[in-house]
Amino acid sequence: MAIVGKKFPSVSIDAMSEMGDDLKINVFEEAVSKQSKVLLFWYPKDFTFVCPTELHAFQAALPDFEKRNTIVIGASCDTNEVHFAWLNTPKDNGGIEGVTYPILADTHRHLSNILGIVEQDVEYNEAGEEVFSGSNVTFRATYLIDETGKVFHESVNDMPVGRNVKEYLRLIDAYAHVQKHGEVCPANWEEGKEAMNANRTGVAEYLSAN
Repeated sequence: MAIVGKKFPSVSIDAMSEMGDDLKINVFEEAVSKQSKVLLFWYPKDFTFVCPTELHAFQAALPDFEKRNTIVIGASCDTNEVHFAWLNTPKDNGGIEGVTYPILADTHRHLSNILGIVEQDVEYNEAGEEVFSGSNVTFRATYLIDETGKVFHESVNDMPVGRNVKEYLRLIDAYAHVQKHGEVCPANWEEGKEAMNANRTGVAEYLSAN
C-alpha cells in the first residue's frame, strides 16, 4: 500500500538508544514537533549480513543528514534487548557498535503491518485454520517524511539488496529545492544542477538545453 503524499501513520513504537535507554518514538510526531525531515529505514533482522553494512552506512552519513535537518531512525521487528546487544557488538564482529541514531523495536509488528512491509503470507487449510508462511520480518523499506508529517518518498528492496545511502541525500536535496523554489527536479537532478518550471515552456527550455 503506497503512502506517498499521505501523512505517515501516527503510532508510538518502542525503541532503543545507543546508550541503552528504552524509548517510545512516534515518527510522525518527530517530524512535526521538531520541524524536521525524517528518514526511517527498515531492515529485516539484527545479527544478520547485509543489515549491519546499511546501519553503518547511515551512521557514516549522519552529518550529511543533520546538515539537511533530517532525523535518521532505523527499525526492525527485533526487541530492544536484541538491539542493545547488537549495539554493543564490535563492528569487526558483525555488530553495530558506534551507531548513535535510535532503532525502533516493532516487536508486535504494529507499524510494519500498517505499512504492509512484512514478508508474510496467510492461507487457510481445509479446517479453515490460518496457516502462515514467510520470514515474518520486514523488507528493506525506506520512508522520507517532511516537516508536516507527509511522506514524499518510499521504496522497498528485497532482503538481499542493500540500499544506496547517497540516493536518499539526493532525494532530500531535490524535495528541499521544490519546497524552497517551487521548481520541479528532472531526471538525475543533483544539488547545483538546473531545475525547471512545471509547465510546457519550462520543460521545452530544459530539454533544449540538456
